[in-house]
Amino acid sequence: MTRDEILGASSMPLASPSYPKGPFRFTNREYLLIHYETDPAALRAMLPEPLEPDGNHVFFEWMKMPDSSGFGDYEESGCGIAATYNGIKCNYSCMMFLDDEAPTTGGREIWGFPKKFGIPRVKTIHETLTGTLYYDEERVALGTMVYKQTPMDLAQTKAGMGKLNVNLKFIPDVDGSPKIAQLVGYHLQDIDLKFAFTGDARLHLVPHVNCRLADLPVRKIMYGQHLCADLTLPYGTVLHDYLDDPK
Repeated sequence: MTRDEILGASSMPLASPSYPKGPFRFTNREYLLIHYETDPAALRAMLPEPLEPDGNHVFFEWMKMPDSSGFGDYEESGCGIAATYNGIKCNYSCMMFLDDEAPTTGGREIWGFPKKFGIPRVKTIHETLTGTLYYDEERVALGTMVYKQTPMDLAQTKAGMGKLNVNLKFIPDVDGSPKIAQLVGYHLQDIDLKFAFTGDARLHLVPHVNCRLADLPVRKIMYGQHLCADLTLPYGTVLHDYLDDPK
């Protein structure tokens, strides 16, 4: 294996790469999002500087991705925090749980998505859109929303999906010291929004030491969203490098 072959690879292991090169296109990506208010101190503890809270707003999401270029068919769940970066509104990805190796590895290595293995499922049960998340065989999250009752403005919703998204990418060196410590930003692109509904929702989180979603406790449910879209996940950019920060 030559140097050029090594440097031209997409991912490890080079003998059988975990994922190809991007960008990555998602078709019929379905979302259940439950927006809620949490404890301000708990939110601040989860949000890395220099990001600032945008209220006490947390969103818990389930995503069903049946057709993802390079990543295949999988589901995902987790939570994010509404924040600002240098005055720009953004969404910070706090915790994510997936049932597939390729997007878990690729998401962590490329963009710094905070991904771990879990079993998320979102489905319609009679008149209820229902999301569940299992971690180590225990149910740690249950979300429910009324089914397609109140349509949302598609143009406004699509604009919101193009908001800045931010991850904290941390990778240690071979001696355990920090090698990469960055805030990574990206914008979803080429969004084709198929439908968007809002309505009443509920969310139940179970405390778990290795799946700490309940560390952002539900204080007040704001609203739910049910979306479906085609979109592209491009590569990101470095917003802030902690290793270059003198503080």
